[in-house]
Amino acid sequence: MKNKNYLVSWYITIIGFLGIFSTTISKNPVLPLFVKGLGAPASLLGIIAAASPLAGIFFSFPIGCLADRIGKKKLLIISGIIFTISPLLYLLVSNPYYLIPIRFFHGLATAIMGPVAAAIIISSYSENKGEKLGLYSSATLFGRTLAPLLGGFLISFFAGHAGIFNYQVVYVTAFILSLPIIFLAWLIPNELESEYCEQIFCFRDIMLVLKGFLKSGLIASTAMVDMATYFIYGTLEAYLPLVLIQKNISASKIGLLFSVQVISIAITKPFFGRLADRIDKRLQILSGIIILIITTCLIPILSNYYAIIIDVLIFGIGMSLSTVATSTYLAENVTKTELASSMGMLSAIMDVGQSAGPLLTGFIITFYSYQIGFYFSAVVAVLVTIFFYWETFFVLRKN
Repeated sequence: MKNKNYLVSWYITIIGFLGIFSTTISKNPVLPLFVKGLGAPASLLGIIAAASPLAGIFFSFPIGCLADRIGKKKLLIISGIIFTISPLLYLLVSNPYYLIPIRFFHGLATAIMGPVAAAIIISSYSENKGEKLGLYSSATLFGRTLAPLLGGFLISFFAGHAGIFNYQVVYVTAFILSLPIIFLAWLIPNELESEYCEQIFCFRDIMLVLKGFLKSGLIASTAMVDMATYFIYGTLEAYLPLVLIQKNISASKIGLLFSVQVISIAITKPFFGRLADRIDKRLQILSGIIILIITTCLIPILSNYYAIIIDVLIFGIGMSLSTVATSTYLAENVTKTELASSMGMLSAIMDVGQSAGPLLTGFIITFYSYQIGFYFSAVVAVLVTIFFYWETFFVLRKN
């Protein structure tokens, strides 16, 4: 079984890489160009782009509950099928409005894969699950980083062809690279499923599990840490380029800065996952979120490019430190029958944070300034940190 578990880790890691690669290459940089090529207004692009994460917000938690009842492997295979079908649907589009349901459908694959893959890894390993989760997470980040490079190359290479052929090549590539996902999902051992699988599943199950999670301060506060983390990350993604342009930093340097950040997260996650297996996860989570708060507050007041790039690099390390520990800490405090459900809730709340960050901070920036906007994101994280500390140290000690 040990050898099988070793293989499971690699199956899931490769699935994570290919799945995120598929959705990212279908979005960046091809989607805005494709929408423009179809003659759509710029306002429609925002709606199309929002459709994919919306699937995660609505479905990650119910899918996690479903996985705990009917089996994680089945849902991972379904995810692979959606990953494979979705790129072909883009090839049929002649009306840009059709891209809204297609992006939502494609996002559904990620909404399934995220919590189910995490639950499979956690249920497969008793000692080094943090390290394996970190490896999986790093693979998804590398997929997210490499996909735009290949997508941009394909668009440029086929730019001389008439019509939208160069965009279609990108989606054909996404289809081909998605094919192994189904096969790898099929190789996951059936014995990893719990004895509670094959139960009848209904909407009442979702509400009962959700009620239990909301009543648990430990679970709620841990999930809120991820929400605050991605709240800040979403704000950074949306508004840091604009802040840097105001500081007369070139677009190429801005791109390099974000690449450094993603690479810092991807490289350190397996290491911090291994660390989470050995130390008090609460301290690791607190350390990560405090680093995020400090580096976020420094961003608007730093003027030197190299100081900013060091700050963003440390931000990435803080994000890696915290997020890899929240999953394992949550897994240790839920029953085996709620494992996928808890991972689904974590994924859904993460998506809420990443969507709400730019939205709410945008209002603050509009009425005040970028500096106040970044401080607002940091304050959200401070309040969540206090809540987490209270629930996981004081309340637990009393109980």
